[in-house]
Amino acid sequence: MGAMTDPDTAALRRILLETRTIALVGASANPARPSHGVGVYLARAGYRVIGVNPGLEGKTLFGRPVVARLADVPDEVEMVDVFRRSEAVPQIAREALARWPGLPVLWLQLGIFSAEARALAEAAGTEVVENRCTKIEHARLLGPGA
Repeated sequence: MGAMTDPDTAALRRILLETRTIALVGASANPARPSHGVGVYLARAGYRVIGVNPGLEGKTLFGRPVVARLADVPDEVEMVDVFRRSEAVPQIAREALARWPGLPVLWLQLGIFSAEARALAEAAGTEVVENRCTKIEHARLLGPGA
């Protein structure tokens, strides 16, 4: 997968179809938080979703134990899905690329942008999606039952 600036519909569909395991950074146990609803949706859609949140380490979310840091994720992932403020994203990108040098996708949720993280990820051959919601795009492109 090559780097891209603004993924088109076909690229987003391909990403969602090729992804099997997602590290969800900023996972929340609070059902009112967007990261919780998105994680539940993605797990129901058939993805393995691993929550990353130091405050919830060891608890279970989305049917799996939550880990404190990306370095603690036990599995290979195809996507790091980020629910953190834009200023936190460059460090998250560095940690993700250190853990998975061939990471296929860094996905930044609605309202999240980082030119620095984009440059780091694209230099490593990682596709970057910014300011889009995985749940919204999955429902739009693949349907809620996909």
